[in-house]
Amino acid sequence: MTIRSRVPLIVLVLAALIGGTLATVKLTTDYLLHRQATAIAHRWAHFVVENVGDLEQIASGEQPSSASMTFFQWSLRVGTVFRYEIFNRQGYSQLVSDQRQIALVDVSEFRPEAAAAAKSRAMSAAVKEGDQDGLPAFFAEAFVPVVAHGHSIAVVAAYVDQTEERSRVFHAFLLAAVALCTLTSLAFVIPAGAWYRRTLEKERADAEIRFLGKHDAMTRLANRAHLSERMTETLDRAVRTGDEIAVLYLDLDHFKDINDRLGHQVGDTVIMLMGDRIRESTRHNDIIARIGGDEFVIVQADISGRAEAEKLAQRLLDVMAQPFIVGGRELPATASIGIALAPVDGRDPERLIQSADLALSKCKADGRNCHRFFTPELDTELQARLQLEARIRAATLKEEFELHFQPLVDLAEGRTTGYEALLRLRAADGAFIPPSTFIPIAEQIGLIGRIGAWVIRQACLTATQWPEGLTVAVNLSPVQFDGTVCGIVRAALDDTGLDPTRLQLEITESLLLEDTESVMAQLAQLKALGVAIVMDDFGTGYSSLSYLWRFPFSKIKIDRSFIQNLQNADKSVETIVRTIINLGHILNMRVAVEGVEDERQLDLVRSLACDEVQGFYFGRPMPASDLADHALAGLPRKLAKALPAPKRVLQLVR
Repeated sequence: MTIRSRVPLIVLVLAALIGGTLATVKLTTDYLLHRQATAIAHRWAHFVVENVGDLEQIASGEQPSSASMTFFQWSLRVGTVFRYEIFNRQGYSQLVSDQRQIALVDVSEFRPEAAAAAKSRAMSAAVKEGDQDGLPAFFAEAFVPVVAHGHSIAVVAAYVDQTEERSRVFHAFLLAAVALCTLTSLAFVIPAGAWYRRTLEKERADAEIRFLGKHDAMTRLANRAHLSERMTETLDRAVRTGDEIAVLYLDLDHFKDINDRLGHQVGDTVIMLMGDRIRESTRHNDIIARIGGDEFVIVQADISGRAEAEKLAQRLLDVMAQPFIVGGRELPATASIGIALAPVDGRDPERLIQSADLALSKCKADGRNCHRFFTPELDTELQARLQLEARIRAATLKEEFELHFQPLVDLAEGRTTGYEALLRLRAADGAFIPPSTFIPIAEQIGLIGRIGAWVIRQACLTATQWPEGLTVAVNLSPVQFDGTVCGIVRAALDDTGLDPTRLQLEITESLLLEDTESVMAQLAQLKALGVAIVMDDFGTGYSSLSYLWRFPFSKIKIDRSFIQNLQNADKSVETIVRTIINLGHILNMRVAVEGVEDERQLDLVRSLACDEVQGFYFGRPMPASDLADHALAGLPRKLAKALPAPKRVLQLVR
């Protein structure tokens, strides 16, 4: 029973309590007045019996004596008695004494009460309301038999006016009743009110708990569990009616950037605004759920076909593309939407949501800010993705990754100055999985931190087996700059004993697009350890000269795409490369060029006064065990004259 259903009962109980109190007061008042009135009437009747000596004669019809007349006159003046009657023993009146007269009656009236009192020789009394002219509003009458020698000889009736007394007593008791009812009401209402408030709060809390069991606390939309329940009902109904259902899986593009740059409070506000926009863009019978983060699912029931789902998706894309206003700041955003249709893409909630999620992944791969429908090919890709994820997890747990090393060559000295450590992972069949395939997945599933820590330590450990002059370069993922990278590098150097000056850490320009201040601070901490910080793949993506003067990089590595275009007729590429090299030298930074694959490219790079080169022309990435053979094979003939004495090669072999 809810609190609302209990309210009438509470009111009824309170009314019964007050009514009962008033009724009790009235009954008590009437009882006390009755006793008082009858007692007074009885006393006056006895007073008459004691003071009128000729009652028997009067009852026989004789005139009262002068003494009796005087008594009757006196008693009517001093008391509250307004009337006397004297009856014979048969119950017939003989004399009436009141304010108008004291005389024998002309016509006797029979009173059963008088006859009963004479017969029983016992007094009787009653209280009555005045219902005739001349009678008080409230009076008492008493019939007292006069007994002589064991027989009733007359009956004296005394009538006492109790109107004023009743009014006085009633008002006194009424005041007491009101006070009692007030106290009773307060005694009931105060705890009842507190109980009502607590019960109401508990019911609201219970209702909120039940609601939150099925809804998202932030957006008040359905959660995943409730979504599954409602989808099951909708799918069952669709099976019976033959209708189609569309499931749209929506999330905001680059939402993580909002959280990272502006904080989770702003991110939460954006999520709530997303929920509001989705509500406004959908029908009242559509199912909307937030299933985590910035991910929403919209279920369209009873649609006419694919076109209707596409129309809703485009409407949602348009509304999400409008900037979010948070704290007076405009936050531009776009969304991506994956769509699955039932029953063709699935017949149960989980399958449909998974299919829509796969379509959403296709949106991400196609550049975001779009919608895509699920296709069977996406399921095949999912299985391959799941297998790759499992392989990455197993390799991380068992440290089954490998490091291959590619040489870096100093053009001026004609020698190998170090090696870049490159991560490799074998599939179940032993073939290598491209790093461009498994590294992004490792970043997405949150394992790149552990893998990166292993790479740094393993690269340092391997480099300790090389001659003192050789360096080792390690690529860092932007994900590793979460505040822990400096501690990981320091621990690797301490554990392996590698000289920090022999370690080079390579980053890409995309890292600096994140929280630049935080990244710059971590880079400064790394540089303070003595390691070299290298800008890798410079010239691609979001290149900005401001990075070069904001942080003193030790080296710039020009992306291989420039080398591949150096030989074309357009001299602009050569001009750009030359400008980058000159800029690096002005800023006291060494400049390396990646992707040198043949002698002609080497000659072009040499003409641009580049410091270092790297590419297949000098050696492909190889296991650490093959480095000695590579050193013995020597560098290409064009650099042979610049090679150091054979002693260095023998050092590497040892």
